[in-house]
Amino acid sequence: MNTTRTKRWSGKMDSLTTDYLKDVMGKMEVYGDRVQFGLSSPGPRPYYQLTNSSDKKMAFDGNNHLLHPKEDEFVGVNSTPVFSLEQIKAAIAAGGFRSTSSSSRSAGGTTRSSSPRAGSVAMKAKDLIDAARYEYFRSNRQIMPDGIGEHSAEITELMLKGSSAADAFGEVIKRHF
Repeated sequence: MNTTRTKRWSGKMDSLTTDYLKDVMGKMEVYGDRVQFGLSSPGPRPYYQLTNSSDKKMAFDGNNHLLHPKEDEFVGVNSTPVFSLEQIKAAIAAGGFRSTSSSSRSAGGTTRSSSPRAGSVAMKAKDLIDAARYEYFRSNRQIMPDGIGEHSAEITELMLKGSSAADAFGEVIKRHF
């Protein structure tokens, strides 16, 4: 049964408010540059886990208080993909993860299967990565080698694994130029 009165987060990234994302970004700037949201959070604001450059993790509840997560809370189908600080900043600048297309609303009811949510989250993550990649390229076009565009899929893949745009471009430049 799908009702609009539910107090639990639906797992849809476009339902995260800009204020909530700003709170998450504030914690990211202090504790870790990568974030992963839990899909089993009980409230309207999801629990999240930050990971720093040393791969140490800290979890927070929806009110930004420290959390001792369950063992499987941020694993597999129980969580979103990892987002970088740059991706969260891009989402805030865009007014959240909201999408103007109706495709994110066409799913209808909430299902217990994680695949519809995981698919839409992954698509939004890729859109944010593409935006961050392009913004970095546009800002640094004058120092980019000719032909870097041929490696955009590789840059995107590195960013999907958690690298920042600067790190992904740097890695590709090291490998191919």
